[in-house]
Amino acid sequence: MTDLAVAEPSVSSRDIVRIELAEHAPLPSAFAEADRQQAVADLLARNCFIPAGLPPGPYVLHLGLRDGRLVLDIRDQSDAPLHAYVLALGPFRRLIKDYQMVIEGHEQAVTEGAAEARIQAIDMGRRGLHNEAAELLRERLKGRVKLDFETARRLFTLVCALHQRI
Repeated sequence: MTDLAVAEPSVSSRDIVRIELAEHAPLPSAFAEADRQQAVADLLARNCFIPAGLPPGPYVLHLGLRDGRLVLDIRDQSDAPLHAYVLALGPFRRLIKDYQMVIEGHEQAVTEGAAEARIQAIDMGRRGLHNEAAELLRERLKGRVKLDFETARRLFTLVCALHQRI
């Protein structure tokens, strides 16, 4: 596991204080790695992650993939396990694949020096996929974990990062 915590924000602004990804190999490109690092930094700076039936946070979140499923292993600050949720990735597969294609297209456009309008159009497509995936993640965790929209978006970025490593 790799500890990806890079900052210690005030407790009032977040419920997740540390994120660990099951795989720690670098992502296939500098763009993808920067996207992952930004998602972690944004999550640690501000998030809303409230698991039902667990004592109040802050929490350490271990994210991983196991047998084609997403595992959200929630722990307390001392890293003691509290609860794990396992979600089927099937409903996310199209979004993950499309997101990865858009990221590759963005990288290519930037590398080739494409027109700013083309880069902005690709970025708008990425945001649209992010939004759709965030809503799906919130729906799939409804009744189990309360997530705000921005937290769900950042978590989807990390799910895509994990998926790129397999």
